[in-house]
Amino acid sequence: MSQIQKFLFDGMPVRGVAVRLTDAWQEVVQRRAANTESGPYPAAVVQLLGEMTAAAVLMQSNIKFNGALILQMQGDGPVKVAVAEVQPSLAVRATASIVGEVTPGAGLVQLVNQHGAGKCAITLDPKDRLPGQQAYQGVVPLADEQGAPLLHAADVLQHYMRQSEQLDTTLVLAANEEVAAGILIQRLPLEGEANLAGSTAAPTDEAREEADESYNRIVTLAQSLQPEELLGLDIDTILHRLFWDEKLLRFMPSSSDPVPHFACTCSHERVAAMLRNLGKEEADAIVAEQGQIEVGCEFCGRQYQFDKVEVAQLFKPAAAQPPGSDALH
Repeated sequence: MSQIQKFLFDGMPVRGVAVRLTDAWQEVVQRRAANTESGPYPAAVVQLLGEMTAAAVLMQSNIKFNGALILQMQGDGPVKVAVAEVQPSLAVRATASIVGEVTPGAGLVQLVNQHGAGKCAITLDPKDRLPGQQAYQGVVPLADEQGAPLLHAADVLQHYMRQSEQLDTTLVLAANEEVAAGILIQRLPLEGEANLAGSTAAPTDEAREEADESYNRIVTLAQSLQPEELLGLDIDTILHRLFWDEKLLRFMPSSSDPVPHFACTCSHERVAAMLRNLGKEEADAIVAEQGQIEVGCEFCGRQYQFDKVEVAQLFKPAAAQPPGSDALH
């Protein structure tokens, strides 16, 4: 079962979140592998998309926002676009569009930023939009301030947080076909509304220096974590190994707290509605050419087939159509 754990360090302006996606991530990988048209993701894409999915869960759990957080990377490599979406309930779905050959061991640059055109976008899409309200989106290039390409998804997201959110944030991410995991460490402000002590007084130089030392020490410990540890150990063991000498305060989860899980809103009925919008003439033309209509969900990889009889049924009056289900899966 997937896990998530929030924590603080006693007396330090530092907070953190750790996530370990197992069943939720395996569902994404397995559904893609079952897609007869595309086949499974190459290992390099599994790693990138898994790291993005873990990061999206970490960021969604770290904000108070009633809507979807959508993390997207796109560019000019064989991966045209990779997307991870997380709802406030921590429902997860993810997809990647591959348009070229992926070489074994390819990294971020080789996958989406071969010629420097890669970008990362984070979108916050409100669940209940007010009239005229738009989703918020921040976009950064897959390069640092000097234009040098960033090599890992964690580097890109740390760069995004510094540029867009003005927050010192460190991410450690890892993924394979079985697990997508990560740790987020973030500095809390020493002054202002969100400061740890709740004080309105300006911090002294000594307090700032002490805060810098604390944050840097915690970051150094977090970055010592190896991918095989992040993928192979549960969260409790990881936190103990990293911070056994620190005063770690964990937020104890309650039965009502969300747990990361896979969910997709695609369904046979939704695809049928899309085909009706396509129109009878075009739908019939596809059936005449291919024998059936096959549609794959971009996020979960599920395939939907409609034969000649089913396509004809779509365009009959509503009263003549069988009832359907629109449940999540």
